[in-house]
Amino acid sequence: MAKALKRSDDKVIAGIIGGLADYVGIDHSLARIIFSILTLFSFEIGGVIIYIICLCFMKD
Repeated sequence: MAKALKRSDDKVIAGIIGGLADYVGIDHSLARIIFSILTLFSFEIGGVIIYIICLCFMKD
């Protein structure tokens, strides 16, 4: 059975990055650092849009 992509209980804002980290199998802090760096290098708008899309479609 495939793993479900859902929000994490270990949340800072909405649990999106924590849920993605659980799904991929990496540490939550590392995932947040990677997301922050990628968001900064994409002039912030790309990461924000992806975060909002995930917020709308990921289960609680």
